[in-house]
Amino acid sequence: MAADTHLDGMHSRRIDAGSIALNIREAGSGPLMLFFHGITANSVVFTPLMARLADRFTTIAVDQRGHGHSDKPESGYDADSYARDIADLIRALDRGPAILVGHSLGSRNAVTAAAHHPDLVRSVVAIDFTPYIETEALDALEARVNAGAQVFDRPEDVKAYLTARYPNLPAAAIKIRAESGFHAVDAGLVPLASPTAMAQTVTGLRSDLTGAYREVTRPVLIVRGADSKLVSADALAKTSRLRADLPVVVVPDADHYVNEMAPDTTFKAITNFIDA
Repeated sequence: MAADTHLDGMHSRRIDAGSIALNIREAGSGPLMLFFHGITANSVVFTPLMARLADRFTTIAVDQRGHGHSDKPESGYDADSYARDIADLIRALDRGPAILVGHSLGSRNAVTAAAHHPDLVRSVVAIDFTPYIETEALDALEARVNAGAQVFDRPEDVKAYLTARYPNLPAAAIKIRAESGFHAVDAGLVPLASPTAMAQTVTGLRSDLTGAYREVTRPVLIVRGADSKLVSADALAKTSRLRADLPVVVVPDADHYVNEMAPDTTFKAITNFIDA
């Protein structure tokens, strides 16, 4: 295990989760709450949300496989592999069952983990990823992901690229992504996320998720940004018909990146769900 470090008042370390070493950031005390980011991102994007929850929970954000400072194997980027990492991590932490909060890719992985390992999961907050996402939306996502595999000369170039890619994100969220998601190589600055892993992961996002949603028995809260271009209103409606028992929160004035655009509203949705 690597030496511990401290970032933004949060404790960061790598932990052996069996078949993979995962980098985690943690703060707070209480019941275990795990956070799983979207594709190409990393654990640091959850810092504002974790700060609001750390007084009640042991909050741990995870660099998922292929991302951030976690291991980046050559293969294993399907939903089952990501979900197995979640289960192995909960066992390694020995603090479960855990509340899982996932955004996008992390949402898919959290629901899959809850469906396959209900004994390890208390509940799931699934942010802006559901079954029935249209092919056109996934095509656009794949193009954006593949376009990110480039070299930047300066930090200013990284920020300019991210600002163009995420036009609705607040400047503070862009700053977090720019400062946490890239590292220096001889040629310049490149993403921490492995291009090979991202290509496999974005292909895997097209896999059928209806089985996991149909089978999951733990409580699941579905959160959608009202302006999301990935999860349409129609995709959300079909998901609700599949599982009419799952509560839904639609966050106004937010797109796909709900937790980064509206951390206060996301915090309230999570605590209302947990306390209900």
